Parts: sequence; structure tokens; C-alpha cells
Amino acid sequence: MNKNRNTGVWILLLLLLITNFMNGGLSDPKTYFLNMLLSLPGIVIGLSFHEFAHAWTSDKLGDPTPRSQGRVTINPAAHFDPFGFLALVFCGFGWGIPVQIDNRYYKHPRRDELLVSVAGVAMNLLVAVVLSYAAHFYLKYSGYSQMDTTTLPGIIMTIIIQAILINITLLAFNIIPLPPLDGFGIITEIFDLRQYKWYYDFYTKGNIILIILLIVGAVNWIISPLVSVIYRALLYGIII
Repeated sequence: MNKNRNTGVWILLLLLLITNFMNGGLSDPKTYFLNMLLSLPGIVIGLSFHEFAHAWTSDKLGDPTPRSQGRVTINPAAHFDPFGFLALVFCGFGWGIPVQIDNRYYKHPRRDELLVSVAGVAMNLLVAVVLSYAAHFYLKYSGYSQMDTTTLPGIIMTIIIQAILINITLLAFNIIPLPPLDGFGIITEIFDLRQYKWYYDFYTKGNIILIILLIVGAVNWIISPLVSVIYRALLYGIII
């Protein structure tokens, strides 16, 4: 079972790497990996806080599973998947370790699962807002507004802005209504989708559909408008 899973993950990594190469992501390796290095703080923060929010919420709702697995923490080591990290660095797209929950411990399973699903994306929005205020005060007191990699102030500003964009992107990506993303969990509980016969078949095919959308570039087309709207709202409402 693990051998088959690992084979599937390696195939996925290869497909994502080819996609990244064909889209020009690795045409300038020096620039690509420099941008990736500057993005890593935001990625670490975004993924860690996202998974922590799921774990913390489920824990508070009476489920001991996340705590027993060491997930109620913002320590990145508890949330990062080695394959997901490799994919992130070399393919521009990665993933963390999903938080496992047991809804048998919930007093109100549908409501509580909805809260757990919402918690991750809500946390990414909160982190983006907090970082936007950090960018605002940095601009106000440093007087430095340029994003470049030739000066320390510019590097700091670049890291903050990248972190804001990454958290917004994580929010937008995760509310796509496809399994295993939070968006599908949200609509599942709102519309009680488990009562329909097609639900479980669709759930098992969700990963395949999502991978296809990633490879053909449809995910960027889907989430870009929302990312742009939220970023502009934070830019003109808080940062500037």
C-alpha cells in the first residue's frame, strides 16, 4: 500500500515538474530559486497556521485525534510533508500533512465539521491581515516602499508582501469545492452532500480532477480573480 502510494506521489512530482518546466518556471533557475527562498517564510507560516487552525478547532470541539498526533502546534515540522516540500521547491506547488479528525467526538457533527473546514482558510485570511498591518507599519516607520533584493529593507519588504500573497493564495486555493480541499468540506456540510449516492464516488475522484486542473493551469485561472480582489482590498485598505 505504501509502495503504491509512494509511486503515485513520485509520478505526481514528475508531472508537476514537467508542467513547471513547460510553463517557464525553471527557465531562469537562479531567479526561480531566489524567489522561492524569499517565499519560504510565507509558505512555512501559511501552511503551519492553516493546519494548526484545523487541529486546534477540532481539539476544542472535543476531538482528541489532532492532539494525540501532535498537530495542535504551529511547529512546521508537525505539518510539512517531505514529498509536498519537494514539490513546492521544484514544481512551485506543494502540500502539507492533512489533519486527521474523528467526527464521532463532535456534539453536532455537521456543524462542527463545517467549523473545522472553515478554520484553515479563516486562519490564512487572518494571517494575511496581520501581515498587511506589519507591512503598513514597516512602510510608515522605515520609509522604504520598494521591493527588491539588493538591500536589506527591500528584502524584508519583499518577504512580507510575498507572505501576504501566499496566504491569500492558500485561502483561495483551499476554498475550491473539490475534494480533498476545504471548499468541498464546507459545501458538504452546508448541503449535506453525503446523503447523495454520487458523493463517495466523486470524493474518491477529487484528487485526480484537482491534479488535472493543476497540470492544465486551470487552478490559476480559477483563483486569480479572488487573490487579486483580496490583495487589492488589503493593499488599499491597510498597507498604503
